[in-house]
Amino acid sequence: MKRDATEATARRERKARDPQESRRALVEAAAQIFNTVGYFGTDTNRIARAAGYTPGTFYTHFPDKRAIFLEVYQQWVDTELNDVAAQIQSHGPGRRERLAKTILEHHRRWKTFRASLRALYAVDEHVRKARLAQRLRQVEALIRLAREKGREPPSKARVYADLLAVEMICDAIADGDIKAIGIRETEMFQVLVEKVGRPRS
Repeated sequence: MKRDATEATARRERKARDPQESRRALVEAAAQIFNTVGYFGTDTNRIARAAGYTPGTFYTHFPDKRAIFLEVYQQWVDTELNDVAAQIQSHGPGRRERLAKTILEHHRRWKTFRASLRALYAVDEHVRKARLAQRLRQVEALIRLAREKGREPPSKARVYADLLAVEMICDAIADGDIKAIGIRETEMFQVLVEKVGRPRS
């Protein structure tokens, strides 16, 4: 009985929030769930309940599970781009290692979410279009950062190729693939450092 009263109070408090706060809470809950059990391991009801709302509240903000997944993805890219930009603009020894570590840690932290992203990309046209749009955004951001550093910007093809290589290395480390085939993580991390720090043309 006490638990029901507590849950009802929590729901009333949640309902008192403004729509932006409700949306933010739903996205945060979805991010945590997608990164724990994956896209296919959850549903909109679970996301709503985890955020402290009734299942119907979800649909006032998102039409379906895919829409909130893509919102989480955009925020993931936003965070990674901001962190990468901060490392690129930093100075001092070890900058390349810090940049490589920053990118790798994003992949480690979001391992399950990224696995869902890769699976959906292969079968869902909406996710494919969204991911390609985010990739273009990443490529353009990296070219812009090169200009801001006073360097000749690399070609779009070069940036995209480097982006793909870095992502594959990070996913291989985060997913444990390199360990399974007998490669030491320190060795692979050094390859990653070389990839993120090599001159581009």
